[in-house]
Amino acid sequence: MADVRSFLNRLQSGQVFLGDGAMGTQLYERGVYINRNYDELNLTDQHLVKAVHRDYVQSGAQVVETNTFGANPFKLGKHGLADRTWELNKTGAEIARRCADEGAGVLVAGSMGPLGKPLAPLGKITRDEALKGFRTQADGLITGGADIIMLETFMDLVEIRVAIQAVRSVSETIPIIAMMTVNEHGSTSYGLTAAEIGIALDREPVEVIGLNCSTGPLGILEAMKEIRPVTEKPLAAFPNAGEPKMVEGRIIYLSTPEYVAEYTKRLIQQGVGLIGGCCGTTPNHIRFMKSAIRALRPVHEKKVEISAEDRAATQVGRVPEEAHKVPPRAERSPLGKLLDDEAFPVSCELHPPRIPTPARILRQVSFLQAAGINVVNIPDGPRASARMSPMALAHIIKRESGMDTILHYTCRDRNILGMQSDLLGCEALGLDNILAVTGDPPKLGDYPMATAVFDVDAIGLLRIADNLNHSRDLAGNPIKKATNFFLGAGFNPGAIDLELEIDRLHQKIDAGAEYILTQPMFDQARFLEAKERWGDVRIPVLIGILPLASFRNAEFFHNEVPGMEVPREIRDRMKRASDRSKEHGFAEGIEIAQEALRNIAALVQGVYIMPPFGKVDLAVDTASILEGRITAEEARGRLERDEEESDDA
Repeated sequence: MADVRSFLNRLQSGQVFLGDGAMGTQLYERGVYINRNYDELNLTDQHLVKAVHRDYVQSGAQVVETNTFGANPFKLGKHGLADRTWELNKTGAEIARRCADEGAGVLVAGSMGPLGKPLAPLGKITRDEALKGFRTQADGLITGGADIIMLETFMDLVEIRVAIQAVRSVSETIPIIAMMTVNEHGSTSYGLTAAEIGIALDREPVEVIGLNCSTGPLGILEAMKEIRPVTEKPLAAFPNAGEPKMVEGRIIYLSTPEYVAEYTKRLIQQGVGLIGGCCGTTPNHIRFMKSAIRALRPVHEKKVEISAEDRAATQVGRVPEEAHKVPPRAERSPLGKLLDDEAFPVSCELHPPRIPTPARILRQVSFLQAAGINVVNIPDGPRASARMSPMALAHIIKRESGMDTILHYTCRDRNILGMQSDLLGCEALGLDNILAVTGDPPKLGDYPMATAVFDVDAIGLLRIADNLNHSRDLAGNPIKKATNFFLGAGFNPGAIDLELEIDRLHQKIDAGAEYILTQPMFDQARFLEAKERWGDVRIPVLIGILPLASFRNAEFFHNEVPGMEVPREIRDRMKRASDRSKEHGFAEGIEIAQEALRNIAALVQGVYIMPPFGKVDLAVDTASILEGRITAEEARGRLERDEEESDDA
């Protein structure tokens, strides 16, 4: 049986817990039509209820709710079951208890919803009648083994207060999670705002407060933003899977598991500690939400102390003492040496091809080398597209040309075991520079049906790689030989929530990041603001610069690429130029990029240029304003001369 006090303490300290999803939706999907009383299934069809609970436990739910949402005498009375209220609740708790005990530390939350009819004076149910009904339900749930009472989907503040009083009359100690519901405008049907809900519930004798049902993840997120500032109690959020639709006689909820998982991350960022799903959410939604929670709250690596005996026993495979000393960056990476020498390295991004041949990319690399570009960045499935393995491409580039590479490595497609395997392979292939990125969700790309893993996010990946640099595997166990990665991280100075972005930047540095690559910057003021606010950041920054190709290109980046903002002034300039001709559009894009680089170069240690459509000429011409750099035309002439000399030889 789970330790509920430990759960509350950990919730209070900031740990995130995963609830289950919809019970009614799952029973409906299993053929129980909506004219049935779902609570009665606790007595008549226990196998169905058990199957739903087990699916949620196997999907990762840490808190499962009983099938008793409507098991109060007023709702049951319509089906002639009012006198079985206590029995239905007790049995519902017992069923959930048996299934929860099959998992590791899973808690049972006794579900209690509103009575279904308004209290007097708006309705006929008196306060005493409501109190008695709720008390009977709570007593049955606690007797059946519920660890927690979950009051959910209440619209009336008076009614939920009566329910809280009823539960407390049965038990002064059982934890209560009190959740109300709001509409798409962020208020209850009685006109209570989310902030007013938070203030009111904060004063009640409950341990956790929050919102559920009625609206989808976006609506719940916006409402939770109003509740967070008015209470210090832990928060719970259980949104619907969007709005229901009737499709061929069936009620369907259209929010995908990935969409719900994305908002799970945003809810966590707003301070929500208990997250689950309401109407329309399924075990698959819960699996994706579990991955989202791991991405933001990765498991911390185990700290391992190496004894003197272990350090001495190198002949039997133990870790030698010197393996724990990470060499200086200049010894691990050509990029690291350039940064040590204050040489202002220039990197150009090259997208892996969609075909199984790197010939075109290798030609571009030769051109970039002729232009004096120092390193190429290889994104990992940019925009969630299927391309050649960036690891394979980086190895081919380094083997064939000697060009230094920065390998982007995403957390989207591999679990933590696969990540460690790949990182060990990178070391064996001599791929020194690793940029840890979380990765775009598959729904943004060409294959929205693909699943995402996200066992950890970029911060967790940095911890894993930094462990390997210190002769430890992902669990913290000593290994014989350390890796020598030069680890980088991304940063978006134009992030909407800059405070959160800066907080994550510091977490990335603490996890092992040694240099920063930024998102493309068009506005020097935004970067200056970010630089001023991030405080004591002493690792090198390579500023992201994107030479636009056209007005359409600028509009796409501004409106359709997450995390990118192209100011209106820049878009207007690109429109005027692109209206004249394609060539004028290219020229204007280069000029804008050069202006940005010129204005910001003194504040950073290098530049990372992202030419659209693989047009590396734009990257070379952008960098040509830097001292000692040449234009694309000059680079092309130099390359041709080199090729002629090679042919003559």
